[in-house]
Amino acid sequence: MKTSYSNRKYIIISIFLITGIIYLMRLFYLQVIDDTYALSADINVLRKVTQYPARGLVYDRNGKLLVYNEAAYDLMVTPGQVKEIDTLELSTLIGIDTKTFKERLVKARKYSTYKPSVFEKQISKESYGYLEEKLYKFPGFFVQPRTLRKYSFPISGHLLGYIGEVNQKTIDKDNYYRSGDYIGVSGIESSYEKELRGRKGSKLIMVDVHNREKGNYQDGKYDTIAIMGKDLYIYLDADLQAYGEKLMHNKRGSIVAIDPSTGGIIVLISSPGYDPNLLVGRVRTNNYRALQADTLKPLFNRALMAQYPPGSTFKLVNALIGLQEGVVFPNTRYSCNMGYYAGGLHIGCHDHISPLNLKQSIQHSCNAYYCNVFRSILDKKEYGGTSNGYNVWRDHVMSLGLNQKFDTDIPNELSGFIPETTYYDKYYGKNKWKSLTVISLAIGQGEILTTPLQLANLSAVIANGGFYYKPHIIKAIGEPNNYITKYGKRNYTRIDTRHYDVVTEGMYDVVEAGTARWFKIDSIPFCGKTGTVENPHGKDHSIFIAFAPKDDPKIAISVIVENAGFGSTWAAPIASLMIEKYLKGQIIRKHLEDNILNKDLMSEN
Repeated sequence: MKTSYSNRKYIIISIFLITGIIYLMRLFYLQVIDDTYALSADINVLRKVTQYPARGLVYDRNGKLLVYNEAAYDLMVTPGQVKEIDTLELSTLIGIDTKTFKERLVKARKYSTYKPSVFEKQISKESYGYLEEKLYKFPGFFVQPRTLRKYSFPISGHLLGYIGEVNQKTIDKDNYYRSGDYIGVSGIESSYEKELRGRKGSKLIMVDVHNREKGNYQDGKYDTIAIMGKDLYIYLDADLQAYGEKLMHNKRGSIVAIDPSTGGIIVLISSPGYDPNLLVGRVRTNNYRALQADTLKPLFNRALMAQYPPGSTFKLVNALIGLQEGVVFPNTRYSCNMGYYAGGLHIGCHDHISPLNLKQSIQHSCNAYYCNVFRSILDKKEYGGTSNGYNVWRDHVMSLGLNQKFDTDIPNELSGFIPETTYYDKYYGKNKWKSLTVISLAIGQGEILTTPLQLANLSAVIANGGFYYKPHIIKAIGEPNNYITKYGKRNYTRIDTRHYDVVTEGMYDVVEAGTARWFKIDSIPFCGKTGTVENPHGKDHSIFIAFAPKDDPKIAISVIVENAGFGSTWAAPIASLMIEKYLKGQIIRKHLEDNILNKDLMSEN
């Protein structure tokens, strides 16, 4: 028993000795080797400053700088460090009144007494120079460097987008962001936020009792470097975009141009638009409210979100479907006696030669021809009823890129509308409607809605002979040759390639000797189709789609001018000038250009 007791005594003594040695070693490490606790003890004389990275730059297809950064500063406050200060002097320095100053200080205290928060955002580098000289007078206040977006040209506000302060919902979802951070809100600033934003860093700065910075703590040992965001290279042509915006001045509508060989968006214009520099810096909030209140709706992106009946441009779709379904052939002729007559219904048409074949029906935009074609598709015997025939027709239409979002890097696009059979069943009763009931679809009227982007893509489909690349903005990320391939898949339609040739020839004749013959371009053969869209709320809308050159297309375009009448009156000449500018680099037809530039259609409506 004595031996057992003795053994236990030595074991207990050993445990105490080992525990003591461990504590001594840990204490030595903490006090002599590791300085983490020293850093924590000194935190009241150190300031952690976030290093915000510069956002990536944006370049157009020709290497022109579109979006860059400019230095700006946020005035930060740590309420627990604020002593007796001259609030009037500081208020004057940053351009606010003393009441606002006190309200902001109360708000900052509610957020945290010891954590810094933004007191005044986006102080310019000029104002910062005055503030910096006197900042030592105001303990608890310091300046946080950051950058502001700047835009080289007053163009393309809808496509480029803008940045704004992050909201709490985003902060809760993504731990990258903190209160006071900025994030892309619209356009490519939003689509490519993660690529553009870069990676934040931080600095520990020593500060004396007078709020003066004394340098980096331990020579920057604990600092991390901010990494700039990646640059973007986009398909947009800045010169053509600027020219198109000039042509659309004092007009409501849109221009969308696509490179058929890539799906890259060359031009995206919504008119009226806005200068993206208006939504930068401290003036952003007031300018945004003013733009939002403007009855002309400059913030509304018509190119992606306005939905119109396609009018006579849709005859190209019905021609292609009729050819595919074998109900019409290139030499099929129909007569037109100033319109289409059936069942007591009359759809009018303008004066032209009659009868016409398919190519001539496109050239002269014959309504009667396409009423016959449309009814032949829906009433085809093999389908055993109008509803079945309509579903076949609708599937063809959708394969051409209509009634759907392209779901690429284009934010806020709408899908348009091609009704399902259930839509008509609801209004007329199941199996109680016929092809004549929906005959307005034959000429692109009725319930059909399309977006300007979809119409430009339709033109690209025909230019390519039956396929398209989904329209997108991005060309390369990081380096100009680091091309993006994710949108490189060809999307084929349900229409055989062989059927596109006759439609292309018809579109060529539209420009050479048809409804747009006044706007052909010397040495640039191109194909187009006019459209006049009935508008129950005022004058008709003018529409034109085209691609050029005819045999090696480089540009596919849609132009819509609201409340402007016939497609040949305003949309066609604007598209023609855009094609000339893009392919020739200059405008020869100055008389036509002057007529467009000097026309104010807004004051007439």
